[in-house]
Amino acid sequence: MRDSLSAALAGSGGAGVMTAGNMLLEAAAAAGYYGLMTRTSGPQIRGGEAAALLRIAAFPTDAQEDRFHALTAIDWQNVARFAAEIPLGPDGVVIGDPAHGAPPEVFLKSGARYVPVPFKKLAAEIPGAWPNMVALGVLAGLMGLAFEALEAAARKSMKKGLEPGISAARLGFAEGSKLGMGLELAQPRARTARWLISGNEAAGYGALRGGVRFVAAYPITPATELLEWLAPALTQVGGALVQAEDELASINMALGASYGGVPALTATSGPGLSLMIESLGLGVAAEVPVVVVDVMRTGPSTGIATKSEQGDLNLALYGMHGDAPHIVVAPNSVADCIAATQWAVGLAESLQVPAIVLSDQYFGQARAIVDVPVFEEMNFDRQRATANGAYRRYALTESGISPMAIPGTPGCAYTADGLEHNERGTPSSQAGDHLAQMDKRARKISQLDPGDAWASIEGEGETAVVTFGSCTGPVREALRGQPVKIVSLRLLSPAQPDKLRQALEGVKRVLVVEQNHSGQFLRYLRSEYDVVRDLRGEVKSLRRPGPLPFRPQEIQAAL
Repeated sequence: MRDSLSAALAGSGGAGVMTAGNMLLEAAAAAGYYGLMTRTSGPQIRGGEAAALLRIAAFPTDAQEDRFHALTAIDWQNVARFAAEIPLGPDGVVIGDPAHGAPPEVFLKSGARYVPVPFKKLAAEIPGAWPNMVALGVLAGLMGLAFEALEAAARKSMKKGLEPGISAARLGFAEGSKLGMGLELAQPRARTARWLISGNEAAGYGALRGGVRFVAAYPITPATELLEWLAPALTQVGGALVQAEDELASINMALGASYGGVPALTATSGPGLSLMIESLGLGVAAEVPVVVVDVMRTGPSTGIATKSEQGDLNLALYGMHGDAPHIVVAPNSVADCIAATQWAVGLAESLQVPAIVLSDQYFGQARAIVDVPVFEEMNFDRQRATANGAYRRYALTESGISPMAIPGTPGCAYTADGLEHNERGTPSSQAGDHLAQMDKRARKISQLDPGDAWASIEGEGETAVVTFGSCTGPVREALRGQPVKIVSLRLLSPAQPDKLRQALEGVKRVLVVEQNHSGQFLRYLRSEYDVVRDLRGEVKSLRRPGPLPFRPQEIQAAL
Protein backbone atom coordinates (compact mmCIF):
# COMPACT_ATOMS: atom_id res chain seq x y z
CA MET A 1 0.00 0.00 0.00
CA ARG A 2 1.26 3.47 -0.85
CA ASP A 3 0.15 7.02 -0.08
CA SER A 4 0.77 8.25 -3.62
CA LEU A 5 0.66 6.73 -7.08
CA SER A 6 1.42 8.30 -10.45
CA ALA A 7 0.04 6.96 -13.71
CA ALA A 8 -0.03 8.10 -17.32
CA LEU A 9 -2.72 7.27 -19.84
CA ALA A 10 -1.57 7.85 -23.42
CA GLY A 11 -2.71 7.35 -26.99
CA SER A 12 -3.29 8.97 -30.36
CA GLY A 13 -5.76 11.78 -30.97
CA GLY A 14 -9.35 10.64 -30.65
CA ALA A 15 -8.48 7.66 -28.44
CA GLY A 16 -10.20 9.30 -25.47
CA VAL A 17 -7.27 9.44 -23.05
CA MET A 18 -8.24 12.84 -21.60
CA THR A 19 -11.82 11.70 -21.08
CA ALA A 20 -10.62 8.58 -19.28
CA GLY A 21 -8.06 10.54 -17.26
CA ASN A 22 -10.68 13.01 -16.08
CA MET A 23 -12.96 10.16 -15.03
CA LEU A 24 -10.14 8.49 -13.10
CA LEU A 25 -9.48 11.75 -11.24
CA GLU A 26 -13.22 12.11 -10.59
CA ALA A 27 -13.29 8.57 -9.20
CA ALA A 28 -10.35 9.33 -6.93
CA ALA A 29 -12.19 12.37 -5.60
CA ALA A 30 -15.30 10.28 -4.97
CA ALA A 31 -13.15 7.74 -3.09
CA GLY A 32 -11.76 10.48 -0.80
CA TYR A 33 -8.30 11.02 -2.29
CA TYR A 34 -6.48 14.14 -3.36
CA GLY A 35 -5.07 14.27 -6.86
CA LEU A 36 -3.65 16.17 -9.79
CA MET A 37 -3.96 15.67 -13.53
CA THR A 38 -1.86 17.54 -16.03
CA ARG A 39 -2.01 16.95 -19.73
CA THR A 40 0.40 16.93 -22.60
CA SER A 41 -0.20 16.82 -26.32
CA GLY A 42 1.50 17.45 -29.61
CA PRO A 43 1.28 20.75 -31.48
CA GLN A 44 -1.40 19.65 -33.92
CA ILE A 45 -4.67 21.55 -34.15
CA ARG A 46 -6.54 18.25 -34.32
CA GLY A 47 -5.41 14.71 -33.64
CA GLY A 48 -1.87 13.81 -32.68
CA GLU A 49 -0.57 12.10 -29.59
CA ALA A 50 -1.85 12.97 -26.11
CA ALA A 51 -1.33 11.85 -22.52
CA ALA A 52 -3.13 12.42 -19.22
CA LEU A 53 -0.59 12.51 -16.37
CA LEU A 54 -2.19 11.69 -13.03
CA ARG A 55 -1.13 11.59 -9.44
CA ILE A 56 -3.52 10.21 -6.81
CA ALA A 57 -2.48 10.78 -3.19
CA ALA A 58 -3.69 10.63 0.39
CA PHE A 59 -2.44 14.21 0.94
CA PRO A 60 -2.80 17.52 -0.93
CA THR A 61 -0.38 17.91 -3.84
CA ASP A 62 0.35 20.32 -6.69
CA ALA A 63 3.36 18.44 -8.08
CA GLN A 64 4.20 15.40 -10.10
CA GLU A 65 6.46 12.76 -8.59
CA ASP A 66 9.98 11.94 -9.76
CA ARG A 67 8.80 8.76 -11.49
CA PHE A 68 5.56 7.31 -12.81
CA HIS A 69 4.48 3.94 -11.51
CA ALA A 70 2.35 3.00 -14.50
CA LEU A 71 2.01 3.91 -18.17
CA THR A 72 -1.10 2.66 -19.95
CA ALA A 73 -1.19 3.26 -23.69
CA ILE A 74 -4.25 2.58 -25.83
CA ASP A 75 -1.90 2.63 -28.83
CA TRP A 76 1.74 3.61 -29.40
CA GLN A 77 1.32 6.17 -32.18
CA ASN A 78 4.00 8.82 -31.44
CA VAL A 79 3.68 8.20 -27.67
CA ALA A 80 7.48 7.83 -27.53
CA ARG A 81 7.63 11.62 -27.92
CA PHE A 82 6.48 11.81 -24.29
CA ALA A 83 9.33 9.69 -22.95
CA ALA A 84 10.97 12.63 -21.16
CA GLU A 85 7.62 13.65 -19.66
CA ILE A 86 6.76 10.14 -18.41
CA PRO A 87 9.88 8.84 -16.62
CA LEU A 88 9.37 5.34 -15.26
CA GLY A 89 11.18 3.63 -12.41
CA PRO A 90 12.40 0.02 -12.14
CA ASP A 91 9.23 -0.93 -10.25
CA GLY A 92 7.02 0.56 -12.94
CA VAL A 93 4.64 -1.19 -15.28
CA VAL A 94 3.91 -0.50 -18.94
CA ILE A 95 0.49 -1.71 -20.08
CA GLY A 96 -0.36 -1.84 -23.77
CA ASP A 97 -2.52 -3.56 -26.33
CA PRO A 98 -0.50 -6.27 -28.13
CA ALA A 99 -2.59 -5.56 -31.24
CA HIS A 100 -0.55 -2.36 -31.60
CA GLY A 101 2.81 -4.06 -31.11
CA ALA A 102 5.37 -3.86 -28.33
CA PRO A 103 5.98 -0.61 -26.42
CA PRO A 104 8.86 1.64 -27.54
CA GLU A 105 12.13 0.52 -25.98
CA VAL A 106 12.63 3.95 -24.39
CA PHE A 107 9.90 3.15 -21.83
CA LEU A 108 11.54 -0.13 -20.80
CA LYS A 109 15.11 1.11 -20.28
CA SER A 110 14.40 1.82 -16.60
CA GLY A 111 13.54 -1.83 -16.01
CA ALA A 112 9.78 -1.26 -16.07
CA ARG A 113 7.78 -4.41 -16.72
CA TYR A 114 5.60 -4.75 -19.85
CA VAL A 115 2.13 -6.27 -19.36
CA PRO A 116 -0.01 -6.80 -22.48
CA VAL A 117 -3.77 -6.23 -22.13
CA PRO A 118 -6.02 -6.50 -25.24
CA PHE A 119 -8.01 -3.28 -24.82
CA LYS A 120 -9.56 -3.38 -28.30
CA LYS A 121 -10.49 -7.08 -28.07
CA LEU A 122 -12.08 -6.68 -24.65
CA ALA A 123 -14.04 -3.62 -25.78
CA ALA A 124 -15.32 -5.56 -28.80
CA GLU A 125 -17.07 -7.97 -26.45
CA ILE A 126 -19.50 -5.17 -25.51
CA PRO A 127 -21.45 -3.47 -28.33
CA GLY A 128 -20.86 0.28 -28.24
CA ALA A 129 -17.85 0.13 -25.89
CA TRP A 130 -14.50 1.80 -26.46
CA PRO A 131 -10.94 0.72 -25.55
CA ASN A 132 -10.34 3.84 -23.44
CA MET A 133 -12.96 2.67 -20.92
CA VAL A 134 -11.20 -0.69 -20.65
CA ALA A 135 -7.91 1.11 -20.03
CA LEU A 136 -9.59 3.29 -17.43
CA GLY A 137 -10.81 0.21 -15.59
CA VAL A 138 -7.35 -1.39 -15.73
CA LEU A 139 -5.75 1.62 -14.03
CA ALA A 140 -8.47 1.82 -11.38
CA GLY A 141 -8.05 -1.88 -10.62
CA LEU A 142 -4.29 -1.52 -10.50
CA MET A 143 -4.63 1.28 -7.93
CA GLY A 144 -7.21 -0.57 -5.85
CA LEU A 145 -9.89 2.11 -6.23
CA ALA A 146 -13.39 0.97 -5.41
CA PHE A 147 -15.29 0.24 -8.61
CA GLU A 148 -18.30 2.06 -7.14
CA ALA A 149 -16.29 5.28 -7.25
CA LEU A 150 -15.36 4.65 -10.88
CA GLU A 151 -18.97 3.93 -11.81
CA ALA A 152 -20.11 7.10 -10.05
CA ALA A 153 -17.56 9.12 -12.02
CA ALA A 154 -18.72 7.56 -15.29
CA ARG A 155 -22.37 8.28 -14.55
CA LYS A 156 -21.49 11.89 -13.75
CA SER A 157 -19.31 12.44 -16.83
CA MET A 158 -20.69 10.36 -19.69
CA LYS A 159 -23.56 11.67 -21.80
CA LYS A 160 -23.78 8.78 -24.23
CA GLY A 161 -22.68 5.16 -24.27
CA LEU A 162 -22.96 5.06 -20.48
CA GLU A 163 -23.92 1.44 -19.90
CA PRO A 164 -21.49 -0.02 -22.47
CA GLY A 165 -18.80 2.23 -21.00
CA ILE A 166 -19.41 1.02 -17.46
CA SER A 167 -19.39 -2.61 -18.64
CA ALA A 168 -16.08 -2.05 -20.46
CA ALA A 169 -14.59 -0.39 -17.39
CA ARG A 170 -15.70 -3.37 -15.31
CA LEU A 171 -13.85 -5.76 -17.66
CA GLY A 172 -10.73 -3.63 -17.43
CA PHE A 173 -11.06 -3.33 -13.65
CA ALA A 174 -11.01 -7.13 -13.35
CA GLU A 175 -7.85 -7.26 -15.48
CA GLY A 176 -6.13 -4.54 -13.45
CA SER A 177 -7.04 -6.11 -10.12
CA LYS A 178 -5.34 -9.37 -11.20
CA LEU A 179 -1.99 -7.79 -12.11
CA GLY A 180 -0.66 -7.84 -8.54
CA MET A 181 1.98 -5.16 -9.08
CA GLY A 182 1.92 -3.88 -5.50
CA LEU A 183 0.65 -0.46 -6.58
CA GLU A 184 -2.52 -0.37 -4.52
CA LEU A 185 -3.26 2.90 -2.76
CA ALA A 186 -3.66 3.05 1.00
CA GLN A 187 -7.09 4.03 2.22
CA PRO A 188 -7.60 7.80 2.30
CA ARG A 189 -7.36 9.63 5.60
CA ALA A 190 -10.12 11.67 7.18
CA ARG A 191 -12.33 13.02 4.42
CA THR A 192 -13.04 16.72 4.15
CA ALA A 193 -15.14 18.69 1.68
CA ARG A 194 -13.20 19.01 -1.58
CA TRP A 195 -13.45 20.51 -5.03
CA LEU A 196 -12.23 19.15 -8.35
CA ILE A 197 -11.17 22.22 -10.28
CA SER A 198 -8.71 23.42 -12.92
CA GLY A 199 -6.50 26.47 -12.59
CA ASN A 200 -8.37 28.21 -15.41
CA GLU A 201 -11.72 27.52 -13.74
CA ALA A 202 -10.29 28.72 -10.42
CA ALA A 203 -9.08 31.97 -11.97
CA GLY A 204 -12.50 32.52 -13.52
CA TYR A 205 -14.20 31.93 -10.18
CA GLY A 206 -11.78 34.32 -8.47
CA ALA A 207 -12.59 36.96 -11.07
CA LEU A 208 -16.31 36.66 -10.34
CA ARG A 209 -15.69 36.85 -6.59
CA GLY A 210 -13.64 39.98 -7.22
CA GLY A 211 -16.59 41.62 -8.97
CA VAL A 212 -15.74 41.16 -12.65
CA ARG A 213 -18.93 41.44 -14.71
CA PHE A 214 -17.55 41.98 -18.22
CA VAL A 215 -15.07 39.81 -20.08
CA ALA A 216 -13.75 40.30 -23.60
CA ALA A 217 -12.43 37.09 -25.09
CA TYR A 218 -10.20 36.01 -27.93
CA PRO A 219 -9.31 32.29 -27.89
CA ILE A 220 -5.69 31.26 -27.36
CA THR A 221 -4.11 28.11 -25.96
CA PRO A 222 -3.85 27.54 -22.99
CA ALA A 223 -6.17 30.31 -21.73
CA THR A 224 -9.29 29.46 -23.74
CA GLU A 225 -10.85 27.24 -21.06
CA LEU A 226 -10.87 30.19 -18.63
CA LEU A 227 -12.96 32.18 -21.09
CA GLU A 228 -15.19 29.20 -21.90
CA TRP A 229 -15.89 28.70 -18.19
CA LEU A 230 -16.67 32.37 -17.67
CA ALA A 231 -19.12 32.62 -20.58
CA PRO A 232 -22.03 30.81 -18.87
CA ALA A 233 -20.93 31.75 -15.35
CA LEU A 234 -21.17 35.48 -16.09
CA THR A 235 -24.77 35.18 -17.22
CA GLN A 236 -25.66 33.76 -13.79
CA VAL A 237 -24.44 36.94 -12.05
CA GLY A 238 -25.75 39.47 -14.53
CA GLY A 239 -22.52 39.88 -16.47
CA ALA A 240 -21.55 39.38 -20.09
CA LEU A 241 -18.77 37.95 -22.24
CA VAL A 242 -18.07 39.18 -25.76
CA GLN A 243 -15.79 37.38 -28.21
CA ALA A 244 -13.60 39.96 -29.89
CA GLU A 245 -11.94 39.73 -33.29
CA ASP A 246 -8.42 39.77 -31.84
CA GLU A 247 -6.38 40.52 -28.72
CA LEU A 248 -6.20 44.26 -29.40
CA ALA A 249 -9.97 44.47 -29.55
CA SER A 250 -10.42 42.37 -26.42
CA ILE A 251 -8.20 44.52 -24.19
CA ASN A 252 -9.77 47.71 -25.52
CA MET A 253 -13.28 46.34 -24.97
CA ALA A 254 -12.31 45.52 -21.39
CA LEU A 255 -10.90 49.01 -20.87
CA GLY A 256 -14.08 50.52 -22.29
CA ALA A 257 -16.29 48.52 -19.96
CA SER A 258 -14.14 49.46 -16.99
CA TYR A 259 -14.21 53.14 -17.99
CA GLY A 260 -17.99 52.78 -17.89
CA GLY A 261 -17.84 51.51 -14.30
CA VAL A 262 -17.93 47.73 -14.78
CA PRO A 263 -14.97 45.68 -13.45
CA ALA A 264 -13.51 43.93 -16.51
CA LEU A 265 -11.06 41.21 -17.47
CA THR A 266 -9.54 39.43 -20.41
CA ALA A 267 -7.35 36.33 -20.57
CA THR A 268 -4.58 35.41 -22.97
CA SER A 269 -1.14 33.86 -23.30
CA GLY A 270 2.26 35.34 -24.19
CA PRO A 271 1.64 36.22 -27.86
CA GLY A 272 -1.64 37.89 -26.95
CA LEU A 273 -0.13 39.78 -24.02
CA SER A 274 2.47 41.22 -26.39
CA LEU A 275 -0.33 42.67 -28.51
CA MET A 276 -2.10 44.11 -25.46
CA ILE A 277 0.86 46.05 -24.09
CA GLU A 278 0.11 49.40 -25.74
CA SER A 279 -3.46 49.38 -24.44
CA LEU A 280 -2.28 48.40 -20.97
CA GLY A 281 -0.18 51.57 -21.10
CA LEU A 282 -3.38 53.44 -21.88
CA GLY A 283 -4.90 51.91 -18.75
CA VAL A 284 -1.96 53.21 -16.71
CA ALA A 285 -2.06 56.71 -18.18
CA ALA A 286 -5.83 57.10 -18.00
CA GLU A 287 -5.96 55.25 -14.64
CA VAL A 288 -8.56 52.76 -15.84
CA PRO A 289 -8.49 49.44 -13.93
CA VAL A 290 -8.42 46.20 -15.92
CA VAL A 291 -7.20 42.64 -15.28
CA VAL A 292 -5.34 40.42 -17.76
CA VAL A 293 -4.81 36.76 -16.88
CA ASP A 294 -1.71 35.56 -18.76
CA VAL A 295 -1.69 31.75 -18.88
CA MET A 296 1.96 31.45 -19.91
CA ARG A 297 3.19 28.93 -22.46
CA THR A 298 6.51 28.04 -24.02
CA GLY A 299 7.96 30.83 -26.19
CA PRO A 300 9.23 32.83 -27.92
CA SER A 301 6.74 33.58 -30.69
CA THR A 302 4.32 30.68 -31.16
CA GLY A 303 6.75 28.45 -29.25
CA ILE A 304 5.08 25.27 -28.01
CA ALA A 305 1.49 26.31 -27.44
CA THR A 306 0.55 23.22 -25.42
CA LYS A 307 3.45 23.30 -22.95
CA SER A 308 4.26 25.33 -19.85
CA GLU A 309 6.99 27.88 -19.13
CA GLN A 310 7.53 31.00 -17.00
CA GLY A 311 9.08 33.07 -19.76
CA ASP A 312 6.64 36.01 -19.72
CA LEU A 313 7.93 37.41 -16.42
CA ASN A 314 10.03 40.17 -18.00
CA LEU A 315 7.17 41.14 -20.31
CA ALA A 316 4.71 41.33 -17.43
CA LEU A 317 7.05 43.35 -15.21
CA TYR A 318 8.74 45.67 -17.70
CA GLY A 319 6.96 45.35 -21.05
CA MET A 320 5.16 48.69 -21.19
CA HIS A 321 6.89 51.69 -22.73
CA GLY A 322 7.61 54.63 -20.48
CA ASP A 323 7.26 54.44 -16.71
CA ALA A 324 4.01 52.55 -16.23
CA PRO A 325 3.39 51.38 -12.64
CA HIS A 326 1.01 48.43 -12.50
CA ILE A 327 0.26 45.23 -10.57
CA VAL A 328 1.62 41.73 -11.25
CA VAL A 329 0.30 38.81 -9.17
CA ALA A 330 1.29 35.13 -9.44
CA PRO A 331 -0.81 32.32 -7.89
CA ASN A 332 1.25 29.53 -6.30
CA SER A 333 -1.20 26.59 -6.57
CA VAL A 334 -4.22 25.51 -8.58
CA ALA A 335 -6.48 26.48 -5.67
CA ASP A 336 -4.63 29.79 -5.19
CA CYS A 337 -5.69 30.83 -8.69
CA ILE A 338 -9.01 31.73 -7.02
CA ALA A 339 -7.64 34.03 -4.30
CA ALA A 340 -4.84 35.48 -6.43
CA THR A 341 -7.20 36.49 -9.24
CA GLN A 342 -9.77 37.88 -6.83
CA TRP A 343 -7.00 39.88 -5.15
CA ALA A 344 -5.73 41.17 -8.49
CA VAL A 345 -9.22 42.43 -9.36
CA GLY A 346 -9.47 44.17 -6.00
CA LEU A 347 -6.05 45.79 -6.35
CA ALA A 348 -6.80 46.95 -9.89
CA GLU A 349 -10.14 48.46 -8.84
CA SER A 350 -8.94 50.17 -5.67
CA LEU A 351 -5.72 51.52 -7.18
CA GLN A 352 -7.20 52.23 -10.63
CA VAL A 353 -4.42 50.41 -12.45
CA PRO A 354 -4.05 47.44 -14.80
CA ALA A 355 -3.20 44.16 -13.09
CA ILE A 356 -1.62 41.09 -14.69
CA VAL A 357 -2.16 37.62 -13.23
CA LEU A 358 0.73 35.32 -14.19
CA SER A 359 -0.64 31.81 -14.38
CA ASP A 360 0.75 29.19 -16.80
CA GLN A 361 -0.25 26.11 -18.79
CA TYR A 362 0.69 23.81 -15.90
CA PHE A 363 -1.80 25.50 -13.57
CA GLY A 364 -4.35 26.55 -16.16
CA GLN A 365 -4.98 23.15 -17.73
CA ALA A 366 -4.27 21.04 -14.66
CA ARG A 367 -7.19 19.59 -12.72
CA ALA A 368 -6.73 19.10 -9.00
CA ILE A 369 -8.67 17.71 -6.05
CA VAL A 370 -8.34 20.40 -3.38
CA ASP A 371 -9.86 21.20 0.00
CA VAL A 372 -12.70 23.68 -0.30
CA PRO A 373 -10.98 27.07 0.10
CA VAL A 374 -11.64 29.28 3.09
CA PHE A 375 -12.56 32.59 1.52
CA GLU A 376 -11.63 35.94 3.00
CA GLU A 377 -13.84 38.87 2.17
CA MET A 378 -11.94 41.50 0.21
CA ASN A 379 -13.29 45.04 0.16
CA PHE A 380 -11.49 46.89 -2.62
CA ASP A 381 -14.09 49.24 -4.00
CA ARG A 382 -13.27 51.82 -6.64
CA GLN A 383 -13.48 55.42 -5.40
CA ARG A 384 -16.50 56.96 -7.11
CA ALA A 385 -16.86 60.64 -7.93
CA THR A 386 -20.01 62.60 -7.22
CA ALA A 387 -21.15 65.88 -8.72
CA ASN A 388 -19.34 68.74 -7.02
CA GLY A 389 -19.01 71.37 -9.71
CA ALA A 390 -15.19 71.39 -9.76
CA TYR A 391 -14.28 67.83 -10.66
CA ARG A 392 -10.56 67.05 -11.04
CA ARG A 393 -10.30 63.47 -12.27
CA TYR A 394 -6.53 63.32 -11.74
CA ALA A 395 -6.29 65.37 -8.56
CA LEU A 396 -2.89 65.15 -6.85
CA THR A 397 -4.00 63.39 -3.69
CA GLU A 398 -1.70 62.17 -0.93
CA SER A 399 -2.51 58.53 -1.75
CA GLY A 400 -2.23 59.06 -5.50
CA ILE A 401 -5.79 57.79 -5.90
CA SER A 402 -8.46 60.21 -7.12
CA PRO A 403 -12.22 59.59 -7.46
CA MET A 404 -13.30 58.14 -10.82
CA ALA A 405 -16.57 59.30 -12.35
CA ILE A 406 -18.92 57.09 -14.32
CA PRO A 407 -19.54 58.73 -17.71
CA GLY A 408 -22.67 60.85 -17.56
CA THR A 409 -22.28 61.89 -13.93
CA PRO A 410 -23.40 65.56 -13.87
CA GLY A 411 -20.50 67.97 -13.49
CA CYS A 412 -17.89 65.21 -13.81
CA ALA A 413 -17.03 65.18 -17.50
CA TYR A 414 -13.33 64.66 -18.24
CA THR A 415 -10.94 63.49 -20.95
CA ALA A 416 -9.48 60.00 -20.55
CA ASP A 417 -6.89 59.04 -23.13
CA GLY A 418 -3.22 58.19 -23.48
CA LEU A 419 -1.97 61.78 -23.61
CA GLU A 420 -0.33 63.30 -20.57
CA HIS A 421 -2.70 65.65 -18.79
CA ASN A 422 -3.23 68.01 -15.90
CA GLU A 423 -5.43 67.35 -12.88
CA ARG A 424 -8.64 67.95 -14.83
CA GLY A 425 -7.63 65.56 -17.59
CA THR A 426 -6.90 68.24 -20.14
CA PRO A 427 -3.99 67.15 -22.39
CA SER A 428 -0.78 68.92 -21.43
CA SER A 429 2.81 68.92 -22.65
CA GLN A 430 4.05 70.91 -19.64
CA ALA A 431 6.99 69.39 -17.76
CA GLY A 432 5.38 70.20 -14.42
CA ASP A 433 2.16 68.37 -15.26
CA HIS A 434 4.07 65.35 -16.56
CA LEU A 435 6.21 65.09 -13.42
CA ALA A 436 3.23 65.59 -11.11
CA GLN A 437 1.18 62.87 -12.81
CA MET A 438 4.15 60.48 -12.97
CA ASP A 439 4.67 60.98 -9.22
CA LYS A 440 0.94 60.45 -8.63
CA ARG A 441 0.81 57.17 -10.54
CA ALA A 442 3.97 55.88 -8.85
CA ARG A 443 2.78 56.97 -5.41
CA LYS A 444 -0.37 54.88 -5.35
CA ILE A 445 1.63 51.77 -6.26
CA SER A 446 4.56 52.39 -3.90
CA GLN A 447 2.24 52.98 -0.92
CA LEU A 448 0.48 49.63 -1.37
CA ASP A 449 0.66 47.49 1.76
CA PRO A 450 -0.17 43.90 0.75
CA GLY A 451 0.05 42.54 4.30
CA ASP A 452 0.88 38.84 4.45
CA ALA A 453 -0.56 38.17 0.99
CA TRP A 454 2.63 39.29 -0.78
CA ALA A 455 4.15 35.78 -0.44
CA SER A 456 3.63 32.30 0.94
CA ILE A 457 6.29 31.57 3.58
CA GLU A 458 6.76 28.07 4.96
CA GLY A 459 9.36 26.29 7.09
CA GLU A 460 12.53 27.44 8.80
CA GLY A 461 16.25 27.02 8.22
CA GLU A 462 19.48 28.71 7.22
CA THR A 463 18.79 27.74 3.61
CA ALA A 464 15.85 29.20 1.69
CA VAL A 465 14.28 28.45 -1.67
CA VAL A 466 12.74 31.49 -3.34
CA THR A 467 10.35 30.81 -6.19
CA PHE A 468 7.00 31.77 -7.71
CA GLY A 469 4.07 30.29 -9.58
CA SER A 470 3.90 26.64 -10.57
CA CYS A 471 7.44 25.92 -9.37
CA THR A 472 6.09 26.19 -5.82
CA GLY A 473 4.45 22.75 -5.85
CA PRO A 474 7.61 20.78 -6.72
CA VAL A 475 9.57 22.85 -4.17
CA ARG A 476 7.06 22.01 -1.43
CA GLU A 477 7.19 18.34 -2.43
CA ALA A 478 11.00 18.27 -2.38
CA LEU A 479 11.35 20.01 0.99
CA ARG A 480 8.61 18.30 2.98
CA GLY A 481 10.02 17.71 6.48
CA GLN A 482 13.39 19.33 5.73
CA PRO A 483 14.85 22.36 7.60
CA VAL A 484 14.59 24.70 4.62
CA LYS A 485 12.50 27.85 4.32
CA ILE A 486 10.27 28.35 1.27
CA VAL A 487 9.35 31.83 0.06
CA SER A 488 6.95 31.85 -2.87
CA LEU A 489 6.26 35.39 -4.08
CA ARG A 490 2.64 36.19 -5.00
CA LEU A 491 3.00 39.95 -5.47
CA LEU A 492 5.72 40.44 -8.09
CA SER A 493 5.02 44.11 -8.77
CA PRO A 494 5.40 46.35 -6.92
CA ALA A 495 8.49 44.78 -5.34
CA GLN A 496 8.50 44.28 -1.56
CA PRO A 497 12.20 44.48 -0.56
CA ASP A 498 11.58 45.09 3.14
CA LYS A 499 9.27 42.11 3.41
CA LEU A 500 11.70 39.77 1.67
CA ARG A 501 14.55 40.98 3.88
CA GLN A 502 12.46 40.18 6.93
CA ALA A 503 11.47 36.78 5.50
CA LEU A 504 15.12 35.88 4.86
CA GLU A 505 16.40 37.00 8.26
CA GLY A 506 18.89 34.40 9.50
CA VAL A 507 19.12 32.75 6.07
CA LYS A 508 22.69 32.21 4.84
CA ARG A 509 22.09 30.77 1.38
CA VAL A 510 19.31 30.98 -1.20
CA LEU A 511 18.30 28.78 -4.12
CA VAL A 512 16.13 30.53 -6.73
CA VAL A 513 13.93 28.13 -8.71
CA GLU A 514 12.22 29.19 -11.96
CA GLN A 515 11.12 27.68 -15.27
CA ASN A 516 12.73 29.76 -17.98
CA HIS A 517 16.02 29.75 -19.82
CA SER A 518 17.63 33.06 -18.90
CA GLY A 519 16.93 33.34 -15.17
CA GLN A 520 14.44 36.20 -15.43
CA PHE A 521 13.27 35.80 -11.82
CA LEU A 522 16.81 35.78 -10.40
CA ARG A 523 17.68 38.93 -12.37
CA TYR A 524 14.53 40.59 -11.08
CA LEU A 525 15.39 39.68 -7.50
CA ARG A 526 18.93 41.01 -7.89
CA SER A 527 17.69 44.30 -9.34
CA GLU A 528 14.84 44.99 -6.91
CA TYR A 529 15.79 43.21 -3.65
CA ASP A 530 18.92 44.34 -1.84
CA VAL A 531 18.86 41.30 0.47
CA VAL A 532 19.51 39.09 -2.55
CA ARG A 533 22.39 41.32 -3.66
CA ASP A 534 23.85 41.27 -0.15
CA LEU A 535 24.03 37.46 -0.12
CA ARG A 536 26.18 37.61 -3.30
CA GLY A 537 27.76 34.24 -4.00
CA GLU A 538 25.39 32.44 -1.64
CA VAL A 539 22.53 32.84 -4.11
CA LYS A 540 22.34 30.00 -6.61
CA SER A 541 20.02 29.45 -9.56
CA LEU A 542 18.07 26.35 -10.57
CA ARG A 543 16.43 27.16 -13.87
CA ARG A 544 15.59 25.64 -17.18
CA PRO A 545 12.94 26.28 -19.81
CA GLY A 546 9.79 24.26 -20.33
CA PRO A 547 8.16 22.08 -21.23
CA LEU A 548 9.31 19.60 -18.57
CA PRO A 549 8.12 20.40 -15.03
CA PHE A 550 10.62 20.34 -12.19
CA ARG A 551 10.85 17.05 -10.33
CA PRO A 552 11.35 17.09 -6.55
CA GLN A 553 14.58 15.11 -6.92
CA GLU A 554 16.11 17.89 -9.06
CA ILE A 555 15.47 20.44 -6.33
CA GLN A 556 16.87 18.17 -3.64
CA ALA A 557 20.00 17.62 -5.75
CA ALA A 558 20.45 21.36 -6.26
CA LEU A 559 20.28 21.93 -2.51
